Amino acid sequence: MLNGRSKLKLIKYKLGSDSPYSQPKNKRILLRWLVPGIHVKRWIGLFILSILFIDLGLAYMLRHLYITTGGLPWWTYWVTLQFISREFRALIFGVLGIALMIFSIFRLSRSLITPILQVDGATLAERIYTYRALTKGPKIVAIGGGTGLSTLLRGLKEYTSNLTAIVTVADDGGSSGILIREYNTLPPGDFRQCLTALADAEPLMTQLFQHRFKEGSLNGHSFGNLFILAMAEVTGNFEQAIRESGRVLAVRGKIVPSTLHNVVLCAETQDGRRVEGESKIPVQAVAIKRVFLEPQDAKVNPEAVISLMNADLIVVGPGSLYTSILPNLLVEGMAEAIISSNALKVYVCNIATQPGETDGYAVSDHLQALSDHLGRDIFDYVVVNSNLNFSLPAPWQKVIPDTYIAKRGHQPKFVYADLLDREHLTHHDPQRLAETLVKVILKKRD
Repeated sequence: MLNGRSKLKLIKYKLGSDSPYSQPKNKRILLRWLVPGIHVKRWIGLFILSILFIDLGLAYMLRHLYITTGGLPWWTYWVTLQFISREFRALIFGVLGIALMIFSIFRLSRSLITPILQVDGATLAERIYTYRALTKGPKIVAIGGGTGLSTLLRGLKEYTSNLTAIVTVADDGGSSGILIREYNTLPPGDFRQCLTALADAEPLMTQLFQHRFKEGSLNGHSFGNLFILAMAEVTGNFEQAIRESGRVLAVRGKIVPSTLHNVVLCAETQDGRRVEGESKIPVQAVAIKRVFLEPQDAKVNPEAVISLMNADLIVVGPGSLYTSILPNLLVEGMAEAIISSNALKVYVCNIATQPGETDGYAVSDHLQALSDHLGRDIFDYVVVNSNLNFSLPAPWQKVIPDTYIAKRGHQPKFVYADLLDREHLTHHDPQRLAETLVKVILKKRD
Protein backbone atom coordinates (compact mmCIF):
# COMPACT_ATOMS: atom_id res chain seq x y z
CA MET A 1 0.00 0.00 0.00
CA LEU A 2 1.37 3.42 -0.92
CA ASN A 3 1.73 6.09 1.72
CA GLY A 4 0.46 9.61 1.21
CA ARG A 5 3.78 10.92 -0.13
CA SER A 6 4.00 8.17 -2.73
CA LYS A 7 0.48 8.92 -3.89
CA LEU A 8 1.34 12.58 -4.24
CA LYS A 9 4.40 11.77 -6.35
CA LEU A 10 2.17 9.68 -8.58
CA ILE A 11 -0.37 12.49 -9.03
CA LYS A 12 2.38 15.07 -9.62
CA TYR A 13 3.94 12.73 -12.17
CA LYS A 14 0.63 12.41 -13.99
CA LEU A 15 0.04 16.16 -14.03
CA GLY A 16 3.64 17.19 -14.63
CA SER A 17 5.41 17.80 -17.90
CA ASP A 18 8.19 15.33 -17.03
CA SER A 19 6.02 12.31 -17.75
CA PRO A 20 6.90 10.41 -20.94
CA TYR A 21 3.20 10.53 -21.79
CA SER A 22 3.28 14.32 -21.94
CA GLN A 23 6.03 14.20 -24.60
CA PRO A 24 5.44 14.10 -28.37
CA LYS A 25 4.68 10.63 -29.63
CA ASN A 26 7.87 10.31 -31.66
CA LYS A 27 9.95 10.99 -28.52
CA ARG A 28 8.29 8.46 -26.26
CA ILE A 29 8.42 5.25 -28.30
CA LEU A 30 11.31 3.80 -26.31
CA LEU A 31 10.20 5.44 -23.04
CA ARG A 32 6.81 3.74 -22.93
CA TRP A 33 8.13 0.50 -21.50
CA LEU A 34 10.55 2.30 -19.14
CA VAL A 35 7.91 4.20 -17.16
CA PRO A 36 8.21 3.31 -13.45
CA GLY A 37 5.41 1.35 -11.87
CA ILE A 38 3.94 -0.54 -14.84
CA HIS A 39 5.35 -3.87 -13.55
CA VAL A 40 6.59 -5.04 -16.95
CA LYS A 41 10.37 -4.54 -17.00
CA ARG A 42 10.95 -7.09 -14.22
CA TRP A 43 9.17 -9.81 -16.19
CA ILE A 44 11.01 -8.96 -19.40
CA GLY A 45 14.25 -9.23 -17.46
CA LEU A 46 13.21 -12.60 -16.04
CA PHE A 47 12.31 -13.77 -19.55
CA ILE A 48 15.77 -12.83 -20.83
CA LEU A 49 17.40 -14.55 -17.86
CA SER A 50 15.47 -17.74 -18.58
CA ILE A 51 16.72 -17.71 -22.17
CA LEU A 52 20.28 -17.32 -20.92
CA PHE A 53 19.82 -20.38 -18.71
CA ILE A 54 18.54 -22.37 -21.70
CA ASP A 55 21.52 -21.21 -23.77
CA LEU A 56 23.91 -22.23 -21.01
CA GLY A 57 22.30 -25.67 -20.85
CA LEU A 58 22.63 -26.11 -24.61
CA ALA A 59 26.27 -25.02 -24.48
CA TYR A 60 27.04 -27.63 -21.84
CA MET A 61 25.28 -30.29 -23.90
CA LEU A 62 27.17 -29.38 -27.08
CA ARG A 63 30.46 -29.41 -25.19
CA HIS A 64 29.63 -32.84 -23.78
CA LEU A 65 28.82 -34.18 -27.29
CA TYR A 66 32.01 -32.68 -28.68
CA ILE A 67 34.13 -34.40 -26.02
CA THR A 68 32.38 -37.78 -26.06
CA THR A 69 32.00 -38.14 -29.85
CA GLY A 70 35.35 -36.71 -30.81
CA GLY A 71 33.87 -33.80 -32.74
CA LEU A 72 30.74 -32.42 -34.38
CA PRO A 73 29.50 -32.81 -37.98
CA TRP A 74 31.38 -30.81 -40.62
CA TRP A 75 28.49 -28.44 -41.29
CA THR A 76 28.56 -27.08 -37.71
CA TYR A 77 31.78 -25.33 -38.65
CA TRP A 78 29.89 -23.11 -41.10
CA VAL A 79 26.63 -22.78 -39.09
CA THR A 80 28.46 -21.57 -35.98
CA LEU A 81 30.68 -19.19 -38.00
CA GLN A 82 33.88 -20.69 -36.65
CA PHE A 83 35.84 -19.09 -39.51
CA ILE A 84 35.25 -15.74 -37.69
CA SER A 85 36.89 -14.69 -34.43
CA ARG A 86 35.00 -15.38 -31.20
CA GLU A 87 34.52 -11.65 -30.45
CA PHE A 88 32.73 -11.02 -33.76
CA ARG A 89 30.75 -14.25 -33.46
CA ALA A 90 29.47 -13.16 -30.01
CA LEU A 91 28.50 -9.75 -31.37
CA ILE A 92 26.70 -11.16 -34.42
CA PHE A 93 24.73 -13.78 -32.51
CA GLY A 94 23.94 -11.32 -29.70
CA VAL A 95 22.54 -8.67 -32.05
CA LEU A 96 20.64 -11.26 -34.05
CA GLY A 97 19.17 -12.80 -30.89
CA ILE A 98 18.02 -9.47 -29.47
CA ALA A 99 16.47 -8.45 -32.80
CA LEU A 100 14.58 -11.72 -33.14
CA MET A 101 13.40 -11.50 -29.51
CA ILE A 102 12.02 -7.97 -29.96
CA PHE A 103 10.35 -8.89 -33.24
CA SER A 104 8.77 -12.03 -31.81
CA ILE A 105 7.45 -10.23 -28.69
CA PHE A 106 6.03 -7.48 -30.88
CA ARG A 107 4.26 -9.91 -33.20
CA LEU A 108 3.05 -12.05 -30.31
CA SER A 109 1.55 -9.05 -28.50
CA ARG A 110 -0.21 -7.95 -31.68
CA SER A 111 -1.60 -11.42 -32.28
CA LEU A 112 -2.80 -12.11 -28.73
CA ILE A 113 -3.48 -8.73 -27.11
CA THR A 114 -4.46 -6.25 -29.82
CA PRO A 115 -7.81 -7.96 -30.60
CA ILE A 116 -9.03 -7.42 -27.00
CA LEU A 117 -7.94 -3.78 -26.79
CA GLN A 118 -10.34 -0.98 -27.59
CA VAL A 119 -9.51 0.80 -30.79
CA ASP A 120 -8.80 4.27 -29.38
CA GLY A 121 -5.20 4.83 -30.39
CA ALA A 122 -3.71 3.82 -27.03
CA THR A 123 -0.76 1.48 -27.06
CA LEU A 124 -0.40 -1.51 -24.78
CA ALA A 125 2.30 0.24 -22.74
CA GLU A 126 0.07 3.28 -22.28
CA ARG A 127 -2.81 1.10 -21.14
CA ILE A 128 -0.66 -0.73 -18.63
CA TYR A 129 0.74 2.54 -17.31
CA THR A 130 -2.75 4.03 -16.96
CA TYR A 131 -4.05 0.96 -15.15
CA ARG A 132 -1.13 0.86 -12.70
CA ALA A 133 -1.22 4.61 -12.08
CA LEU A 134 -4.95 4.68 -11.41
CA THR A 135 -4.82 1.77 -8.96
CA LYS A 136 -2.24 3.69 -6.93
CA GLY A 137 -4.27 6.91 -6.95
CA PRO A 138 -5.85 8.51 -3.87
CA LYS A 139 -8.96 7.03 -2.29
CA ILE A 140 -11.79 9.42 -3.06
CA VAL A 141 -15.41 9.17 -1.93
CA ALA A 142 -17.96 11.27 -3.83
CA ILE A 143 -21.39 11.86 -2.28
CA GLY A 144 -24.43 13.08 -4.17
CA GLY A 145 -26.73 12.15 -7.01
CA GLY A 146 -28.06 13.17 -10.38
CA THR A 147 -26.07 15.01 -13.02
CA GLY A 148 -23.74 16.69 -10.53
CA LEU A 149 -22.33 13.44 -9.18
CA SER A 150 -21.87 11.88 -12.61
CA THR A 151 -20.06 15.04 -13.79
CA LEU A 152 -17.67 14.81 -10.85
CA LEU A 153 -17.00 11.10 -11.40
CA ARG A 154 -16.35 11.59 -15.10
CA GLY A 155 -13.42 13.84 -14.26
CA LEU A 156 -12.03 12.01 -11.23
CA LYS A 157 -11.78 8.65 -12.98
CA GLU A 158 -8.86 10.04 -15.00
CA TYR A 159 -6.81 10.39 -11.79
CA THR A 160 -7.69 7.32 -9.74
CA SER A 161 -9.66 4.09 -9.84
CA ASN A 162 -9.95 4.08 -6.04
CA LEU A 163 -13.30 5.83 -6.34
CA THR A 164 -16.48 5.24 -4.34
CA ALA A 165 -19.71 6.97 -5.32
CA ILE A 166 -22.27 7.13 -2.51
CA VAL A 167 -25.61 7.67 -4.22
CA THR A 168 -28.95 8.89 -2.91
CA VAL A 169 -31.89 6.48 -2.95
CA ALA A 170 -34.55 9.18 -2.54
CA ASP A 171 -35.20 9.59 -6.27
CA ASP A 172 -38.87 8.89 -7.04
CA GLY A 173 -39.44 10.61 -10.37
CA GLY A 174 -39.65 9.45 -13.97
CA SER A 175 -38.66 5.89 -14.83
CA SER A 176 -37.16 5.27 -11.37
CA GLY A 177 -40.42 6.25 -9.66
CA ILE A 178 -42.44 3.83 -11.79
CA LEU A 179 -40.04 0.96 -11.09
CA ILE A 180 -40.04 1.72 -7.35
CA ARG A 181 -43.82 1.52 -7.17
CA GLU A 182 -44.16 -1.58 -9.35
CA TYR A 183 -41.18 -3.64 -8.16
CA ASN A 184 -40.46 -2.25 -4.66
CA THR A 185 -36.81 -1.67 -5.56
CA LEU A 186 -34.30 1.07 -4.91
CA PRO A 187 -34.32 3.77 -7.63
CA PRO A 188 -31.86 2.83 -10.40
CA GLY A 189 -31.71 6.18 -12.24
CA ASP A 190 -28.84 7.88 -10.40
CA PHE A 191 -26.92 4.60 -10.26
CA ARG A 192 -27.22 4.28 -14.03
CA GLN A 193 -25.75 7.74 -14.52
CA CYS A 194 -22.83 6.92 -12.22
CA LEU A 195 -22.19 3.64 -14.04
CA THR A 196 -21.97 5.35 -17.42
CA ALA A 197 -19.82 8.15 -15.98
CA LEU A 198 -17.27 5.66 -14.61
CA ALA A 199 -17.49 3.30 -17.57
CA ASP A 200 -14.37 2.26 -19.46
CA ALA A 201 -16.34 0.18 -21.95
CA GLU A 202 -16.98 0.84 -25.60
CA PRO A 203 -18.98 4.03 -26.32
CA LEU A 204 -21.79 2.01 -27.85
CA MET A 205 -22.35 0.12 -24.58
CA THR A 206 -22.44 3.38 -22.64
CA GLN A 207 -24.88 4.86 -25.14
CA LEU A 208 -27.04 1.74 -24.82
CA PHE A 209 -27.33 2.13 -21.05
CA GLN A 210 -28.46 5.73 -21.47
CA HIS A 211 -30.96 4.96 -24.26
CA ARG A 212 -34.51 5.98 -23.33
CA PHE A 213 -37.54 4.44 -25.04
CA LYS A 214 -40.03 6.89 -26.50
CA GLU A 215 -43.00 4.73 -27.48
CA GLY A 216 -45.19 1.89 -26.27
CA SER A 217 -45.37 0.40 -22.79
CA LEU A 218 -41.66 1.19 -22.23
CA ASN A 219 -42.14 4.89 -22.97
CA GLY A 220 -39.97 6.95 -20.58
CA HIS A 221 -37.87 4.02 -19.36
CA SER A 222 -34.13 3.89 -20.02
CA PHE A 223 -32.46 0.64 -20.97
CA GLY A 224 -29.98 1.01 -18.12
CA ASN A 225 -32.76 1.19 -15.52
CA LEU A 226 -34.38 -1.95 -16.91
CA PHE A 227 -31.01 -3.71 -17.07
CA ILE A 228 -30.28 -2.95 -13.40
CA LEU A 229 -33.77 -4.09 -12.41
CA ALA A 230 -33.33 -7.35 -14.34
CA MET A 231 -29.90 -7.85 -12.79
CA ALA A 232 -31.39 -7.31 -9.32
CA GLU A 233 -33.95 -10.06 -9.97
CA VAL A 234 -31.26 -12.40 -11.30
CA THR A 235 -28.84 -11.80 -8.41
CA GLY A 236 -31.56 -11.31 -5.79
CA ASN A 237 -29.85 -8.20 -4.47
CA PHE A 238 -29.78 -4.56 -5.61
CA GLU A 239 -26.20 -4.04 -4.40
CA GLN A 240 -25.00 -7.10 -6.27
CA ALA A 241 -26.88 -5.90 -9.34
CA ILE A 242 -24.90 -2.65 -9.27
CA ARG A 243 -21.62 -4.56 -8.90
CA GLU A 244 -22.40 -6.87 -11.82
CA SER A 245 -23.56 -3.95 -13.96
CA GLY A 246 -20.26 -2.27 -13.16
CA ARG A 247 -18.39 -5.30 -14.50
CA VAL A 248 -20.36 -5.14 -17.74
CA LEU A 249 -19.35 -1.51 -18.20
CA ALA A 250 -15.80 -1.99 -16.79
CA VAL A 251 -16.26 0.91 -14.36
CA ARG A 252 -13.35 2.52 -12.56
CA GLY A 253 -14.35 2.42 -8.91
CA LYS A 254 -17.48 1.27 -7.13
CA ILE A 255 -20.98 2.60 -6.57
CA VAL A 256 -22.93 2.06 -3.35
CA PRO A 257 -26.31 3.26 -2.05
CA SER A 258 -26.23 5.62 0.92
CA THR A 259 -28.77 3.36 2.62
CA LEU A 260 -30.36 0.01 1.81
CA HIS A 261 -33.76 1.14 3.12
CA ASN A 262 -36.55 2.49 0.95
CA VAL A 263 -36.88 6.11 2.02
CA VAL A 264 -39.11 9.02 1.08
CA LEU A 265 -37.70 12.54 1.00
CA CYS A 266 -39.99 15.07 2.67
CA ALA A 267 -39.78 18.85 2.87
CA GLU A 268 -41.21 21.50 5.16
CA THR A 269 -41.80 24.80 3.36
CA GLN A 270 -41.46 28.26 4.83
CA ASP A 271 -45.27 28.57 5.08
CA GLY A 272 -45.49 25.35 7.12
CA ARG A 273 -46.63 22.92 4.43
CA ARG A 274 -45.31 19.34 4.22
CA VAL A 275 -44.34 17.95 0.82
CA GLU A 276 -43.61 14.25 0.28
CA GLY A 277 -41.54 12.94 -2.62
CA GLU A 278 -38.27 14.09 -4.14
CA SER A 279 -39.88 14.85 -7.50
CA LYS A 280 -42.60 17.04 -5.92
CA ILE A 281 -40.34 19.25 -3.82
CA PRO A 282 -38.87 21.46 -6.59
CA VAL A 283 -42.27 22.24 -8.13
CA GLN A 284 -43.57 24.00 -5.01
CA ALA A 285 -43.81 27.77 -5.27
CA VAL A 286 -42.63 28.30 -1.68
CA ALA A 287 -39.08 28.35 -0.31
CA ILE A 288 -37.87 25.23 1.50
CA LYS A 289 -37.28 25.45 5.24
CA ARG A 290 -35.87 21.97 5.78
CA VAL A 291 -35.91 18.45 4.36
CA PHE A 292 -35.99 15.11 6.17
CA LEU A 293 -36.31 11.40 5.45
CA GLU A 294 -39.13 9.00 6.22
CA PRO A 295 -38.42 6.78 8.03
CA GLN A 296 -35.95 8.96 9.89
CA ASP A 297 -34.10 5.97 11.38
CA ALA A 298 -32.94 4.57 8.02
CA LYS A 299 -29.39 3.35 8.71
CA VAL A 300 -26.35 4.17 6.64
CA ASN A 301 -25.05 1.44 4.34
CA PRO A 302 -22.09 -0.27 6.13
CA GLU A 303 -20.15 -0.44 2.86
CA ALA A 304 -20.41 3.34 2.58
CA VAL A 305 -19.05 3.76 6.11
CA ILE A 306 -16.02 1.57 5.34
CA SER A 307 -15.23 3.64 2.26
CA LEU A 308 -15.53 6.88 4.25
CA MET A 309 -13.21 5.61 6.97
CA ASN A 310 -10.54 4.61 4.43
CA ALA A 311 -10.81 7.72 2.25
CA ASP A 312 -8.12 10.31 1.55
CA LEU A 313 -10.69 12.77 0.23
CA ILE A 314 -14.46 13.08 0.70
CA VAL A 315 -16.25 15.25 -1.87
CA VAL A 316 -19.85 16.41 -1.35
CA GLY A 317 -21.52 17.96 -4.40
CA PRO A 318 -22.07 19.36 -6.88
CA GLY A 319 -25.75 18.64 -7.20
CA SER A 320 -29.22 19.68 -6.10
CA LEU A 321 -28.79 20.78 -2.49
CA TYR A 322 -32.10 19.59 -1.08
CA THR A 323 -32.92 16.63 -3.35
CA SER A 324 -29.51 15.08 -4.15
CA ILE A 325 -26.98 16.06 -1.47
CA LEU A 326 -28.91 16.33 1.80
CA PRO A 327 -30.81 13.01 1.31
CA ASN A 328 -27.41 11.30 1.63
CA LEU A 329 -26.19 13.35 4.57
CA LEU A 330 -29.44 12.91 6.53
CA VAL A 331 -29.21 9.11 6.57
CA GLU A 332 -28.63 8.03 10.19
CA GLY A 333 -24.92 7.56 10.78
CA MET A 334 -23.72 9.21 7.54
CA ALA A 335 -22.71 12.59 9.01
CA GLU A 336 -21.04 10.89 11.96
CA ALA A 337 -19.00 8.70 9.62
CA ILE A 338 -17.89 11.71 7.58
CA ILE A 339 -16.88 13.65 10.69
CA SER A 340 -15.02 10.65 12.14
CA SER A 341 -13.03 10.07 8.95
CA ASN A 342 -9.48 11.43 8.73
CA ALA A 343 -10.08 12.32 5.10
CA LEU A 344 -10.01 15.83 3.75
CA LYS A 345 -13.63 17.02 3.42
CA VAL A 346 -14.57 19.22 0.48
CA TYR A 347 -17.88 20.76 -0.58
CA VAL A 348 -18.29 21.69 -4.26
CA CYS A 349 -20.83 24.48 -4.57
CA ASN A 350 -23.11 24.65 -7.59
CA ILE A 351 -22.49 27.06 -10.45
CA ALA A 352 -26.19 27.84 -10.88
CA THR A 353 -29.18 27.82 -8.58
CA GLN A 354 -31.67 24.96 -8.74
CA PRO A 355 -35.13 26.22 -9.80
CA GLY A 356 -37.66 25.53 -7.06
CA GLU A 357 -34.96 24.67 -4.51
CA THR A 358 -32.25 27.28 -4.17
CA ASP A 359 -33.60 30.31 -6.02
CA GLY A 360 -31.53 33.37 -5.09
CA TYR A 361 -28.99 31.34 -3.08
CA ALA A 362 -25.40 32.54 -2.82
CA VAL A 363 -22.53 30.31 -1.70
CA SER A 364 -23.11 31.21 1.95
CA ASP A 365 -26.78 30.16 1.71
CA HIS A 366 -25.75 26.67 0.55
CA LEU A 367 -23.30 26.34 3.43
CA GLN A 368 -25.80 27.68 5.95
CA ALA A 369 -28.42 25.15 4.83
CA LEU A 370 -25.91 22.32 5.21
CA SER A 371 -24.90 23.56 8.66
CA ASP A 372 -28.53 23.88 9.78
CA HIS A 373 -29.38 20.33 8.72
CA LEU A 374 -26.20 18.69 10.06
CA GLY A 375 -25.93 20.74 13.23
CA ARG A 376 -22.33 21.82 12.50
CA ASP A 377 -19.87 22.86 9.80
CA ILE A 378 -17.94 19.81 8.63
CA PHE A 379 -16.00 20.90 5.54
CA ASP A 380 -12.30 21.73 5.32
CA TYR A 381 -12.56 23.31 1.88
CA VAL A 382 -15.29 24.82 -0.27
CA VAL A 383 -14.69 24.82 -4.04
CA VAL A 384 -16.39 27.74 -5.80
CA ASN A 385 -16.61 28.70 -9.47
CA SER A 386 -14.83 32.02 -10.03
CA ASN A 387 -15.95 32.57 -13.63
CA LEU A 388 -19.04 34.79 -13.59
CA ASN A 389 -18.66 35.97 -17.19
CA PHE A 390 -21.77 34.21 -18.48
CA SER A 391 -25.52 34.66 -18.53
CA LEU A 392 -28.30 32.15 -17.86
CA PRO A 393 -31.88 32.03 -19.06
CA ALA A 394 -34.65 32.19 -16.47
CA PRO A 395 -35.30 30.59 -14.05
CA TRP A 396 -31.61 29.76 -13.49
CA GLN A 397 -29.36 32.23 -11.70
CA LYS A 398 -25.65 32.42 -11.00
CA VAL A 399 -24.47 31.32 -7.56
CA ILE A 400 -22.61 34.39 -6.34
CA PRO A 401 -19.46 33.89 -4.22
CA ASP A 402 -19.74 35.69 -0.90
CA THR A 403 -18.45 35.50 2.66
CA TYR A 404 -19.44 32.73 5.05
CA ILE A 405 -18.58 32.72 8.75
CA ALA A 406 -18.86 29.32 10.42
CA LYS A 407 -20.65 29.31 13.76
CA ARG A 408 -20.97 25.58 14.49
CA GLY A 409 -17.57 24.20 13.58
CA HIS A 410 -14.26 25.11 11.99
CA GLN A 411 -14.09 27.76 9.29
CA PRO A 412 -13.66 26.20 5.82
CA LYS A 413 -11.06 27.48 3.36
CA PHE A 414 -12.33 28.64 -0.01
CA VAL A 415 -10.81 27.53 -3.32
CA TYR A 416 -11.80 29.62 -6.34
CA ALA A 417 -11.31 28.31 -9.86
CA ASP A 418 -12.80 28.60 -13.33
CA LEU A 419 -14.98 25.49 -13.35
CA LEU A 420 -17.54 26.52 -15.97
CA ASP A 421 -18.55 24.06 -18.67
CA ARG A 422 -18.68 26.17 -21.82
CA GLU A 423 -21.30 23.95 -23.46
CA HIS A 424 -23.59 23.53 -20.43
CA LEU A 425 -23.39 26.76 -18.47
CA THR A 426 -25.25 25.40 -15.44
CA HIS A 427 -22.77 22.52 -15.05
CA HIS A 428 -19.17 22.07 -13.96
CA ASP A 429 -16.52 21.06 -16.45
CA PRO A 430 -15.49 17.52 -15.37
CA GLN A 431 -11.78 17.93 -16.17
CA ARG A 432 -11.44 21.38 -14.57
CA LEU A 433 -13.25 20.25 -11.44
CA ALA A 434 -11.21 17.05 -11.06
CA GLU A 435 -7.92 18.89 -11.54
CA THR A 436 -8.90 21.46 -8.93
CA LEU A 437 -9.73 18.75 -6.41
CA VAL A 438 -6.44 16.96 -7.06
CA LYS A 439 -4.57 20.21 -6.47
CA VAL A 440 -6.45 20.60 -3.19
CA ILE A 441 -5.12 17.19 -2.13
CA LEU A 442 -1.57 18.15 -3.12
CA LYS A 443 -1.78 21.45 -1.24
CA LYS A 444 -3.06 19.76 1.88
CA ARG A 445 -0.65 16.80 1.91
CA ASP A 446 2.57 18.61 0.91
